[in-house]
Amino acid sequence: MTSNRKDDHVNEAAKQFDRQENGLDQIRFVHHSLSHKDIEAIDTQTQILGHKLRLPFYINAMTGGSEWTKQVNKQLAMVAKETGLMMAPGSISAALKDPNVADSFKIVREVNPDGFVLANLGANHGLENAKRAVDLIQANAFQIHLNIPQEIVMPEGDRHFSEFLDHVDEIVNGLDVPVMVKEVGFGMSQESLALLYDIGVKTVDISGYGGTNFATIENSRRPGKNYAFMEDWGQSTAISLLESLTYQDCLDIVASGGIKNPLHMVKALALGAKAVAMSGEFLRQILYLGVDQAIEQVAEWEEQIKLLMLMLDASQIADLQNTDLVISPELYNWTQQRHIDISQLSQRSHKKSI
Repeated sequence: MTSNRKDDHVNEAAKQFDRQENGLDQIRFVHHSLSHKDIEAIDTQTQILGHKLRLPFYINAMTGGSEWTKQVNKQLAMVAKETGLMMAPGSISAALKDPNVADSFKIVREVNPDGFVLANLGANHGLENAKRAVDLIQANAFQIHLNIPQEIVMPEGDRHFSEFLDHVDEIVNGLDVPVMVKEVGFGMSQESLALLYDIGVKTVDISGYGGTNFATIENSRRPGKNYAFMEDWGQSTAISLLESLTYQDCLDIVASGGIKNPLHMVKALALGAKAVAMSGEFLRQILYLGVDQAIEQVAEWEEQIKLLMLMLDASQIADLQNTDLVISPELYNWTQQRHIDISQLSQRSHKKSI
């Protein structure tokens, strides 16, 4: 059942490209007609989990647990090796239950022995399983994913969530590698970020609505498909980034959820993300275009990010937070109802200049 479910996840995720909106198209940069930079001055490096990333994006948690997904992970690891991108495979829980599928995760380290790799488990697992997952792929860091809506819709899903925060606490404070907490496409709220910060979490992937939709995927596995009403649950990536504004001084925020192009990446970075993570776009590249094309795409994205930064007068990733942004009435309405202060977003470069 687990292997078939993992294959179902990949098949359904591949069908979802371009189906949903992540909210980033409701955000616009204010164009200023002069730049003080030359292309040689643009530096795309950033840092999360104590690791310096040459590029501000990476391959996010996706798959593993079957023979077919082993091949997908192998190809993703080849892309990561050739481009230097950080990578996270999907949840390793399948390998902890069934050692016969462990090689579908180990392949990531075998292909990319010197790469920066994240292990991944859900918050229903405690510290000992987290240690096992890290050991299995010799991971440099660890992701704990939060996926309550997915579990609710999943036919065989969990119904016991009272220990999730305790598990996150013991893993964050007991594991000997850096830890990131991530959603799986349902977005984050200020309140969730506050709880995570209070127990010592330092890095959070807000993973908003707009990318792979696990409520839709799990509903497709139900004979009656009777949970369709859950398929628009959660906050978009853009809204989740706005929700995180208050906590960006004390948490490293990662943005994921429907990131499809360099403009999405740069907007997310301008809204305060330290890095951007992508699953669906890399999956599409691997399944339909192949490893070589995916490697070429990474190089093209790098060039496009630099050109966008040049146009925005930003030498470094952090400088993007000095750019001026205007949000749509829909996003503005959300921030007003949620008492989120966005007063500086549209005049940040002006404030800097005076």
